[in-house]
Amino acid sequence: MNKVMTRTVQRHPASRPPTRRDTRRPGGSPPRAPGSGPTRTTPSLRTPTAVPQPRPTDLFADRLLLVLSGQRPVHAMLRHTAGPAYDDLAHLAEHGPLRSGGPRPVIRDIGYCEPRPGAIEAFVRIGTGDRLRAMAFRLELGRDNRWRCTAVELGGARTPARHY
Repeated sequence: MNKVMTRTVQRHPASRPPTRRDTRRPGGSPPRAPGSGPTRTTPSLRTPTAVPQPRPTDLFADRLLLVLSGQRPVHAMLRHTAGPAYDDLAHLAEHGPLRSGGPRPVIRDIGYCEPRPGAIEAFVRIGTGDRLRAMAFRLELGRDNRWRCTAVELGGARTPARHY
């Protein structure tokens, strides 16, 4: 018995594969004439459209909110931070300022400015029920073209000064 992969079938390039010859089923439907039958006129089905990519400020705001509210561990931000930002984030998450027994915190508004090319300073308004909090963070573009958080503050409270 020959394996399927080793069979050599002599086919002509213009020939079609064999059709099913089952007498128990009725024949196929007649061929359609061009222009008859349903057509799709939705432009999105004809031409592919690019899906808009979220801004880095939106992505980092979501990630930081998940960490500070206790929904994600702090080490989830390890590869997304640079410099002392990870220590600041760990200090903030340790005190759990956004952890509450009530409703989950949500992002109400995001704003940002670009003080120079490759750097973004952003602020986020975070709502938890009736209460609003503020968070600020700085992103810098690395040599590998990846954004990293280099500073984070929550509610205006600064972390204690580090002595090295």
